[in-house]
Amino acid sequence: MGNLEKNIALNAENRADFALIAKWIAPNAKVLDLGCGDGALLTQLRKSHNVRAYGVEKDDANWLKAMNNGIDVIQMDLESGLSGFEAQSFDVVILSQTLQAVLNTESIVKEMLRVGREVIVTFPNFGYWRYRFQLALSGHMPVSDTLPYQWYDTPNVHLCTIQDFDEFCRKSDIVIQERLVLTDKEPVHFMPNMMGALAMYRLRSK
Repeated sequence: MGNLEKNIALNAENRADFALIAKWIAPNAKVLDLGCGDGALLTQLRKSHNVRAYGVEKDDANWLKAMNNGIDVIQMDLESGLSGFEAQSFDVVILSQTLQAVLNTESIVKEMLRVGREVIVTFPNFGYWRYRFQLALSGHMPVSDTLPYQWYDTPNVHLCTIQDFDEFCRKSDIVIQERLVLTDKEPVHFMPNMMGALAMYRLRSK
């Protein structure tokens, strides 16, 4: 195994949501991963589910890594929209831990639902009690494995809670087919908006 493959395998292992996302993907599905990074998730899905994998990535270095790994990846900014993709042209469109970093959240989610029959979205839950406690106790913006940046260098522009996203889906007539909440890679069922660090949603249009 080369260095690139090792790095991709390590990235996939460190991402708690990857294995759970895979459970929501049917074999041989046509999958589009927005903000696909180095292609770690798509590489994993090709091996485990034989998916037809496509990616979108803005960063030059990650785009090149994904290309070198054999991923069909387009270099573009998500903020420009998905007009180049036909309606319902993918079985699943994924936005994994990128939602909080986009400016036009509503339009991007709606475009995903136009392009994909199903949509998978994951994001850090800013309502998590540790983040609240850290902010209240120290007076500083929280920093963690899920939110690893300092306030001055973070790409995150729209931090939301699970309750915020649930309400967004209701107002936008988006059907929540499944929702999973994780903390330290373990599922959370009690008070998820308070006790959950990472939220995962499987969505479709109403």
